[in-house]
Amino acid sequence: LRTKQQTILNCLPPSTTSRKSHKMATNGTNGNAKRKADEMEKPARNADKYATKNHPFRIYIGYDSHEDITFEVAKYSILKYASVPVEVIPLKRAEMQARGIYTRTQDPKQSTEFTYCRFFVPYLNNYKGWAMFVDDDFLWTSDVAELLDMIDDKYALMCVHHDYKPSVTTKLAGRAQSIYPRKNWSSMVLWNCGHEANQCVELDLINREGGAYLHRFSWIKDDTLIGEVPYTWNFLVEWHNVLDNGKLPQAIHYTEGGPWFPDYRDTDYAKEWFEHLREYEKTLPKPRLLCPFERFSVKGTKPLPGYANSDDQWSWDLN
Repeated sequence: LRTKQQTILNCLPPSTTSRKSHKMATNGTNGNAKRKADEMEKPARNADKYATKNHPFRIYIGYDSHEDITFEVAKYSILKYASVPVEVIPLKRAEMQARGIYTRTQDPKQSTEFTYCRFFVPYLNNYKGWAMFVDDDFLWTSDVAELLDMIDDKYALMCVHHDYKPSVTTKLAGRAQSIYPRKNWSSMVLWNCGHEANQCVELDLINREGGAYLHRFSWIKDDTLIGEVPYTWNFLVEWHNVLDNGKLPQAIHYTEGGPWFPDYRDTDYAKEWFEHLREYEKTLPKPRLLCPFERFSVKGTKPLPGYANSDDQWSWDLN
């Protein structure tokens, strides 16, 4: 294939082009021309179809006001490694309530503010194209383009098919741990928003149905429409064994509690999270304050030192 510029140059007589341009257009052994030809022959990445300069790929991250730092580190890590244009959008329940699209009452079983916000992605994306939802308690260590390369339009959505049966009874800031089929499938989802199977995921359904129905994707009657991606793109810390030879999962999910919680400071892959935290903090114009969850402890573990509110413990009684 030839670029438009090359086509025009080749159509002009040699006298109307510069010697350099004519030589590049006609000399097949020219290094630059050969490299360009080789690049044009290479098939474009699948990710390039879904993430362009004019239409960046949308990544919706769940947001909880008690742990703003988890959103910020997750966002920072995505942008750090992304080789394609992406737009990171926080899903804030309060904003969705103000818009009048989120009308659910508080579910006593929900452990985060965004528990149900994830199901609004097709609506927010105008039921067109692909988009991703991911929990805030993730750390990305790889290029998200590698994940987008796996997209297959035949699927209504794609995710890791976990067989996750937690043995602990509490998680995060003392919240009850629930066990149900397909648990954690909805914590990282590639949504085919325009797929016929997702057209029924409208505001009435999202605000009406319970967690069991929604988190199991029960509106999808054909299970073959739920594509699978490798588990290392939603690697459940403390459930999956640490990878060998120092390898890192592409997306680390601190599902039971991440190192920003004082009681989970020594969990698997805590070192990597703190490294990205320090990098993110260097981008801030002034020192930040610790979030409520960074000051919550069941075991009496002290918050990280060095912050203006490091001595201020937080509990649900203060919420």
